[in-house]
Amino acid sequence: MASTSARMLALLGLLQSRADWSGAELAERLDVTDRTVRNDVARLRELGYPVDAVRGPGGRYRLGAGARLPPLLLDDAEAVAVAVGLRAATGTAGFELSGASALAKLEQVMPDRLRRRLAALRSASTAGPANTDSNVEDPVVDPDTLSALADAVRDHQRLRCFYRDEPLELEPYRLVAWQRRWFLVGRDPTTGEWAPYRVDWLVLRVPGGRRFTPIDFPGDMTDFVVREVARTGWAVHARVVVEASADEVLRRINPTVGTVEPLPDGRSVLVTGGDSPEVVAVWIGMLGLDFHVTDPPELVSHLRVLAERYARATPD
Repeated sequence: MASTSARMLALLGLLQSRADWSGAELAERLDVTDRTVRNDVARLRELGYPVDAVRGPGGRYRLGAGARLPPLLLDDAEAVAVAVGLRAATGTAGFELSGASALAKLEQVMPDRLRRRLAALRSASTAGPANTDSNVEDPVVDPDTLSALADAVRDHQRLRCFYRDEPLELEPYRLVAWQRRWFLVGRDPTTGEWAPYRVDWLVLRVPGGRRFTPIDFPGDMTDFVVREVARTGWAVHARVVVEASADEVLRRINPTVGTVEPLPDGRSVLVTGGDSPEVVAVWIGMLGLDFHVTDPPELVSHLRVLAERYARATPD
């Protein structure tokens, strides 16, 4: 049998790993009697860790919410996974400092063998560049804003906000991260229309709106965001007439680039966008098909610059 302190740490680790346990399950995992489990639970409570219990046959234990945070017990694989995730978070706009601070604290308390493993993983690996990067810096999203939106989604609380400087009230349903940006799927309570809203374009107003009764969303929210952002979620939008059928265009693009509409004459229209004219020009240039663009003016101007640049790059 393990020492009392080691056994209590093991018990705390089990309570953290699952929602609830029966006394018999804990006794079996710890190789002790039911009475020892009850005594160890009592000791944890004396130390300030809230362990809730349901008495009687088949009674169960769970770690409740309390005023103090118990030590987080992670096995080796879990600790490395959390550290790798935190390192990735330091590259997300808005989370650089908090992610780096949390990672430093975790590495500080890691055993030497885990610190060495993490250092080896860091030195032996690298990440390739994102193929959807652009010449526009990633927008910074305030973690407090994300938390407030998540609370509103959970509590079915309407939001009062400004969206691109326009006053708006909406019902929040889901946060979706895509292309290193955050989007909120919301419903306009007046019109009933659904839309994805870029979180970095939202400014929350206090107090918020009243509670609402959620309704079922007609489809998959992530697919909805990916599809609709091409129309409404970028700084630059374009309707590109392509000299090819809709089927041909769809075979050549990633579905997340935009939407394709067939035209009666056999051509098609690609609705797409990006955070700069340069990004949009790259995407439509990769089609490998003839196309025509009449707006927005900044995209037309950039395509003319590219045409002259490419013409100068070819031999006479």
